[in-house]
Amino acid sequence: MDRRRFLKTAAATTLMTSLSKNFAHASEASVPTRTLGRSGEKISMVGLGGYHLGMQSDEQESIRIIRSALDSGITFLDNCWDYNNGQSEIRMGKALRDGYRQKAFLMTKIDGQTKKAASQQIEESLRRLQTDRIDLLQFHEVIRDTDPDRIFASSGGMEAVLEAKKKGRVRYIGFTGHKSPDIHLKMLETAFAHQFTFDAVQMPLNVMDAHFNSFEKKVLPVLIKHGIGVLGMKPMGDKIILNSKTATPSECLHYAMNLPTSVVITGCDSMNILQQALDAARSFKPMSSEEVATLLAKTAPAAGKGEFEHYKTTHDFDGTFHNPQWLG
Repeated sequence: MDRRRFLKTAAATTLMTSLSKNFAHASEASVPTRTLGRSGEKISMVGLGGYHLGMQSDEQESIRIIRSALDSGITFLDNCWDYNNGQSEIRMGKALRDGYRQKAFLMTKIDGQTKKAASQQIEESLRRLQTDRIDLLQFHEVIRDTDPDRIFASSGGMEAVLEAKKKGRVRYIGFTGHKSPDIHLKMLETAFAHQFTFDAVQMPLNVMDAHFNSFEKKVLPVLIKHGIGVLGMKPMGDKIILNSKTATPSECLHYAMNLPTSVVITGCDSMNILQQALDAARSFKPMSSEEVATLLAKTAPAAGKGEFEHYKTTHDFDGTFHNPQWLG
């Protein structure tokens, strides 16, 4: 081997060894856990988002990210039936082989709002994820005013989910949405009218949301009142908030963690971004009211019109708007 090749090989080996040591050392430092509402389940305060895993060009790298997260103390895994045409679930299913399923609190979502569509999607998700149970199943993208009534109607999606729960294939039930806190409130009220209380609810909670059509202000108090697990998502608005130059990734994650969230879900498309999430969880300390006020003051000028929350103001993030057939 010539000297140049030797040096390149040695450098690559050193880099891989360094990364392995970093994650081996990191796994010794636990990720703090929180309780998922009234369920009593203990889950990691930061969760691994599923969408970005399916966008990664290298499947093996996606698997490596998932397993590294689990080895390092992240237990909460997010996914969805429609993410990347099923690739996100397929990759996660492969990563959960060899004993890794036992380390995970596994959440996925379905779009189906009819009993038939929901039943089909539950079966497909179980098959892709290579598991016999989903710890938390959520109705995805409750973003239209008509969604709650469809889901709770006779032969609606809730019937399929409750049947799956009765069979032990689903443990807990929730819903997600990113469009409007008023639609979240209608979904909760519709559930209460049917003598049902969700176990968890997922919504955007970040430094911009606090200023504009806010889930934090309108929905969060209701969830706390009823002991419903709070799943924070889009802490950086799919990186769009970072474009505002008003907050760092660490500030974004810490703000969401400072709220009464059970878990803050963040997309990790590389080992470096995974390490960013781990570092934020391990370094988190409750923020003082002054620190919160200072951060919100920095973000307020950019947040007023929802310019950095496209999921609220456009259809860019609305998978079921572009694919209504998924709803059933």
